Amino acid sequence: MLRLAVTGAGGFLGWHVRVLLRVLGRPEPVVVTRADLTDPERVAAKLDGVDRVLHLAGVNRGEPADVAAGNVQLAAQLAQGLKHCPTPPGAVVFANSVQAGNGTPYGDAKAAAAGLLADTGLPFDDVLLPNLYGEHGRPYYNSAVATFCRLLAEGGQPEVHGDRELSLVHVTDAAARLVGVPAGGSWDPAMPALRTGVRALADRLADVAATYRTGELPSLVDRHDVRLFNTYRSHCFPAHYPLALPRRADARGELVETVRTHGGGGQTFCSTTRPGITRGEHFHLAKVERFVVLRGTAEISLRRVDDTGVVRFAVSGDEPVLVDMPTMWAHKLVNIGGDDLVTMFWTNELFDPERPDTWPEPVETGRPERAVAVP
Repeated sequence: MLRLAVTGAGGFLGWHVRVLLRVLGRPEPVVVTRADLTDPERVAAKLDGVDRVLHLAGVNRGEPADVAAGNVQLAAQLAQGLKHCPTPPGAVVFANSVQAGNGTPYGDAKAAAAGLLADTGLPFDDVLLPNLYGEHGRPYYNSAVATFCRLLAEGGQPEVHGDRELSLVHVTDAAARLVGVPAGGSWDPAMPALRTGVRALADRLADVAATYRTGELPSLVDRHDVRLFNTYRSHCFPAHYPLALPRRADARGELVETVRTHGGGGQTFCSTTRPGITRGEHFHLAKVERFVVLRGTAEISLRRVDDTGVVRFAVSGDEPVLVDMPTMWAHKLVNIGGDDLVTMFWTNELFDPERPDTWPEPVETGRPERAVAVP
């Protein structure tokens, strides 16, 4: 099995690469930190014998001179370490940019960084990435999508001053291209792009936010519909949940609407869970999944992959609420009552046993839990 090393493993793209490796059943990558990069011998020791090194570390924002110097320096440090490596990696993969060589400080620095890595003489894969978006991107840093989603999640409205066309790729697809895996159910290394204007993007996300404010689901017809929605939800979690469902009662009984969709398919199913029994202990890369407890009491627990903080919601059929599982968060449902639990589940896609997009992951790690920051 291929052994990978990664620089920039703690960043936006690096986290998604590590999540994808977990889905693929690959070993944890060798992490080369920025502190490591300052010492060529330490870099050489970490990279000795690995099959491939992914250079993801970079500088995206800041003063132009600092951005340029930072990107060149990181590549130069890695190249120096590679020269000291007794058994160098079989390939160097660089997360470059489509802006490389465009005459800007950032673009020219990315081109120079590629040149330094190519000069190592090792097989070199120069991957030109467009704008990446996805769950847990940093607003005002990683992408306009992250910035717009955070503004909308906090009740604001994006302001667009000037318009231009964007080519947007979901970060999991970019991770698949860098890792070098064939297309799967939830990733595509061909990196299918969404081409849209900035203003159209802001309007599209504003429509998503307005629809979802009451728990109604926006149109989830195509790949980018789903991934933009998942990105928006990552900025809503956990502060916006659970979301109360209005009940309508008359002499016949009560009615609760659990799912209202504005386009797209899906599957609904119900389960009973005996007292003390747990369901779940997995995460999804792209699937949208909704839990609504209709009878009994339960605890829904969630943990972001590769983190230790656990979010817990106590829910009851006496006061129905919805909780939508954020992608790339392990989750479980536990019946904490004395009677059988009745739960309704909804997903945006029909279950396919060949491509289930359901990846085993315990919620409780046994490690000390950290406090979960509310967006």
